[in-house]
Amino acid sequence: MKNNFKIKTIVAVMSVASIFSSCTKDFDEINTNKNSLTEDQLDPTLAGPAFASALYAGIHNGSYSSPSGIDDQGTWGIATGILSSTFIQYLNCGYSTERNAFGGFESRGWTRFYTVAVPALNNAFKASADDAHATAILKIWKVFMYNQMTDYYGPIPYTEAGSGKEKVPYDSQEFIYEDFFKLLDEANATLSSSSIATVGLFQVSDRVYEGNVDKWRRFGNSLRLRLALRISDIQPDKAKIQAETAVAAGVMESNDQSATFKVSSITPNNLNMIVNGWGYTMTASMESILKGYDDPRMKLWFSPIDTGVYQGQPIGGLQDQFGTTKFSSFNDLVLGNAFSETKSIEIFMASESYFSRAEGALNGWSMNGNAQSLYEQGIALSMRQWGITDATVIANYIAGTTLPVAPAIATAYPGLGLENVPVKLPVTWDASVANQRTQIAVQKYLALFPESWESWADLRRSDQAIIYPLLNTDNTDAGVGKSLMKRVIYVTNEYSANKGAVLDGIAKLGGPDSGGTKLWWDTK
Repeated sequence: MKNNFKIKTIVAVMSVASIFSSCTKDFDEINTNKNSLTEDQLDPTLAGPAFASALYAGIHNGSYSSPSGIDDQGTWGIATGILSSTFIQYLNCGYSTERNAFGGFESRGWTRFYTVAVPALNNAFKASADDAHATAILKIWKVFMYNQMTDYYGPIPYTEAGSGKEKVPYDSQEFIYEDFFKLLDEANATLSSSSIATVGLFQVSDRVYEGNVDKWRRFGNSLRLRLALRISDIQPDKAKIQAETAVAAGVMESNDQSATFKVSSITPNNLNMIVNGWGYTMTASMESILKGYDDPRMKLWFSPIDTGVYQGQPIGGLQDQFGTTKFSSFNDLVLGNAFSETKSIEIFMASESYFSRAEGALNGWSMNGNAQSLYEQGIALSMRQWGITDATVIANYIAGTTLPVAPAIATAYPGLGLENVPVKLPVTWDASVANQRTQIAVQKYLALFPESWESWADLRRSDQAIIYPLLNTDNTDAGVGKSLMKRVIYVTNEYSANKGAVLDGIAKLGGPDSGGTKLWWDTK
């Protein structure tokens, strides 16, 4: 990592004027640009463009229009598609990660985060230093960005990331989470007392909320609620306080408050560009749940094979294990490449806050509603998010008594154990609290689609049996096998360029640098 964090210049890139910095060992020689701005030239006019870059890079998307090949649409495909989306079986990728082998894919997300997203965010902070409202929004986005990364890897460079030091220390997850809540406290205090509706510095460049103060405030509180649940096993008392504080301050309650990134021709939706182009398919787990519930979202997300049926592919299959069997691709009319420059990218959906509040209510927390009502409102909101607005259709789904089913391929391959369906509960609210927790987890899993970074973290926390175990594994590390991966391993370059720091990070992790070591908050 030897100069990865040295921010020496700020390069204006893309026609949206996104600004980011990137450094390598030979930065001065190969990255000098006569149109560059030195760091001391940062001023408030550059705050918006820097934030725009931090937003896009912070959701692990890349543009084919960025200079010198620093980034591209494969960012999502590798950092997200081949890792978390495969681990939680939102899709079948066909790569080694579907058998819990990393294969070097762990480095793409790390590299893009620390060479694009972090420098852009740091520059935005510097350019916005005299604007308290802009700084508050940046604090919220910092928590969001770093939360995804620490929940992928564990201890990570945080406090001194982007400091310019050659050796950058790793912070423990406990410390990072403590700082998260501090930043969210500060941001909410500023935005809740604001007399302005829009932050002028971000109004043009903010492709999520256009600088809207109330929506960013609700985003921050919803994020606080998410993090409160995350620590609910390791710090239950603190989790309760943080969750109740978040709800009392106001979380997302409607789809117009959801956070989505409005794409453009040069900041496209990488998922739409990749899922069918790279041959990703529907999984057996998704088929089991969606088909069993007769879920109207299935036809929006996936396409039937040539026989007219939806067929999901089991995760963990060996090469050519299923021969020429056809599996459902993603629906090109919704998630296809043609919409990559028009379909917004899901960041944080309002439905999640309802499911989180429902679980909180079961915990005995004050969530401004009872668990069943919040659960059902979360389902309805997710349906409407995808354009399903018929009240009768939504009501029938919520009252549904059908169960998930064995995937279609189980008939042709009866020895795979696919008849043992993981989810054995209907949608309609159950009388058992234990079953209610499972129902919330299942519907939250569906509502989070396709945002897999959070869904993976939530499955690890809740330990709910929603997806099939892998058919095969290539990972013999303790705690991995055919089960859900627990974390992503550190990148190889860290061992050569930042060895002392990464070894300290492993010590703070509390176990070996493997996919089987649980994170700090994952105690079950």
